Amino acid sequence: MSAVRVGIHDLSVATAGHVLALDDLAAYDGTDPAKYRVGLGQEQMSVPGPDEDIVTMGAAAALPILHTHGADGIRTLFFATESGVDQSKSAGVFVHELLGLPATCRVVELKQACYSATAALQAAAGLVARNPAEKVLVIASDVARYELDSAAEATQGAGAVAMLVTADPALAEIEPVSGVHTADVDDFWRPNDSVNAVVDGKLSIVAYLDGVIGAWEDFRARGGAPLGEIDRFCHHQPFTRMAVKAHRRLAEHEGVALDEELLAVTTGYNRRIGNSYTASLYLALAALIDADDDLAGRRIGMFSYGSGSVTELFTLVVQPGYRAHTRGAETERALAARTPLDIARYRELHAATHLDSHADLQTAHESSGPFRFTGLTGRARRYARTDA
Repeated sequence: MSAVRVGIHDLSVATAGHVLALDDLAAYDGTDPAKYRVGLGQEQMSVPGPDEDIVTMGAAAALPILHTHGADGIRTLFFATESGVDQSKSAGVFVHELLGLPATCRVVELKQACYSATAALQAAAGLVARNPAEKVLVIASDVARYELDSAAEATQGAGAVAMLVTADPALAEIEPVSGVHTADVDDFWRPNDSVNAVVDGKLSIVAYLDGVIGAWEDFRARGGAPLGEIDRFCHHQPFTRMAVKAHRRLAEHEGVALDEELLAVTTGYNRRIGNSYTASLYLALAALIDADDDLAGRRIGMFSYGSGSVTELFTLVVQPGYRAHTRGAETERALAARTPLDIARYRELHAATHLDSHADLQTAHESSGPFRFTGLTGRARRYARTDA
């Protein structure tokens, strides 16, 4: 019996409804705009409104997939995030209700910083390999938040990616070999009593680069393809210049030259959305497949990093006819539809993020998306579909 081909059948992107230009942030804080545009490789960051969060973005990312393929066969929903809205209930359970998925569906939230979407994708691949009739919906959704006026402020963002994992995928097949690396590092975390993350930026870069090499060596030791047989690379992008740093580190380790120009297309969405934690690597993949017309049969190396830290390297092979299944036009419309923020409104939204669950709340209806967070009742979060 031949092995089941498993991979990403469909992929869809969503983001928040507001956007801040980093040139405006630079003017406000007295920074040379080149520090953000060139040093970080960032131009904009998406900012959620009061009725937007990881649930609304995740459901919005998944909705086009449901419109195209329906819910038949979806037996599992994995929701990957590091900015969860509840310490117990999976954000995916809210999404399950908003999307009208069948009751015969397991729903689980996964957490390990920015890495957990890759854990979800690999778990999904295993479920489909066991039963090729099943489909798994994987959602990665996050809001990256740091203290105002901190060094990390310009690397905030918000975004979501949804992927339908099936047998005989139309977009990309997941190859079976992967390399992994874990190390206990205090480079980034968010304490339970904080709505903002804590980050040691310099240590995080070192830990990321160490993880890339550790995962690469494990990948090769297990029979993964050599560098010369990998045609493109997507890297986790907490800021897009990090992809270049990772690529250079791999090239130095192997003693070869790697074409950094090929990375530019993978940064197209992350430059405009900002850091989206678990979704970041898959936004890079979306940008690549949406923009490149010549990927059929190409092998893509995927570097996934999550602070703390866990790294995984695996490969995808893009399928013939993939261009018919991309959603670049939809993503561009969503990016163009964001409402520009001035600095005052941005800082106001940032300050209003923390909610006291002891008080019932109705949020203002600002989102133009298909779903919204309507508020708190009896300490429980409430959501509604707005496009019904």
